[in-house]
Amino acid sequence: MRSKTLVALVRTAVLAALAVAFQSLGLHQYITGPVINAILYVAALFISPFSSVAVGIISPWTAFLFGITKFAPVIPVIMAGNVSLALVSGYLGRYQKHAGLAVAAVVKFLVMTAGVKYLVMTGTRVPAAVYAAMTLTQLFTALIGAVLALIVLEGLKAFEARGRHERA
Repeated sequence: MRSKTLVALVRTAVLAALAVAFQSLGLHQYITGPVINAILYVAALFISPFSSVAVGIISPWTAFLFGITKFAPVIPVIMAGNVSLALVSGYLGRYQKHAGLAVAAVVKFLVMTAGVKYLVMTGTRVPAAVYAAMTLTQLFTALIGAVLALIVLEGLKAFEARGRHERA
């Protein structure tokens, strides 16, 4: 296995573990949501969009296992939202970071809103609190997560630059 691939796998595993650990704290959605979204953004831009996709698929299942997400039918909706955020931020963010993260937040909101509305249209009784958590709340938590991610990404950029300087 080439070292770049190994580094990407280890970084992805660390971010996935960080997401699981943070979810296990059982904090409110307005705290957990932005942190998980920030982790997804960081994975997308610091490692790769596919790294972020992996973390975005794992996190809804761990949220369900920890009892954070109690309504199983929304797991695919959350996964779709996370995957859309990962891909949009990962690809658009490489060209224009701020716009890419903002567009990704809006796309995640639209995907999740469409997903939960689809559940309702097909006869799934979605509790009002779950409906609210899967719609507009997602836009806010994704935007706050984008701000957190920008801070972390700047720190990672400085850390990597310092490491290159010390090796030179």
